[in-house]
Amino acid sequence: MGYTDQRFDVNLSILFTELPLLERPAAAAAAGFTAVELWWPWIDTPTPARTELDALKNALEDAGTQLVGLNFYAGRLPGPDRGAVSVPGEESDRFRANIDVAADFAASVGCKALNALYGNRVEGVDPAVQDELALENLALAARAADRVGAILLIETLNQPESPLYPLVSAPSAIEVVDKVNAATGLGNAKFLLDLYHLAMNDEDLSEVIEKYAAKTGHVQIADKPGRGAPGTGDLPLEDLLDQLRKAGYQGFVGLEYKAADAAASFDWLPAEARAAR
Repeated sequence: MGYTDQRFDVNLSILFTELPLLERPAAAAAAGFTAVELWWPWIDTPTPARTELDALKNALEDAGTQLVGLNFYAGRLPGPDRGAVSVPGEESDRFRANIDVAADFAASVGCKALNALYGNRVEGVDPAVQDELALENLALAARAADRVGAILLIETLNQPESPLYPLVSAPSAIEVVDKVNAATGLGNAKFLLDLYHLAMNDEDLSEVIEKYAAKTGHVQIADKPGRGAPGTGDLPLEDLLDQLRKAGYQGFVGLEYKAADAAASFDWLPAEARAAR
């Protein structure tokens, strides 16, 4: 078991960011990886020009990399925003404008997982109103994902770094997953289990895995403290991933950690274990 038994992908929105977007797939491939994931790359627009979408598609294909996860439009990320799904007004409108664009792009590159970040609480807006809007938008996103054979991911973030984000425990995200599935009847909403965020919330990671592995559609990792590569902190990531595998999780594990030098940060993973199987 251990790291060599996992299917890893590199998050190109947090690693290799010293390079322009279109050069990052090739950099991941040069490091030995064949699978990648992305936050929504166009922070300023939910509806980029076709030429920009095509350029990214070509960069992924030319590098021989498979996109296995993509965020819907989420506002300024990294930055003050944490998604647009529950944010009334312009941000919700942008999210809706993005739904089919993101789903169609995912379909064009064979990506089967789309992540919708919930969005921060807004001062002066009733949380119940935000939650109602979120459910409407997530149902639309789930239907679009289903149309292209993909799942919709709902993610827990962590309270210290995202104090205005309401989904800061595994149960809070699972509740939304269940509500979306009940609303659509599709069953394609899943939990994005990020071990770093859950650890920052002081959750019992083994218990979360035991309870929710069956509802998990994607996993992300970084060590704690520091959000660095495995081995830079004190999380037993290898053991936790083994536990996930034993619980039946067969999907990808996204490397969503910070590193000053991405290429040099993969020493914890043998080169022959980097290509996704």
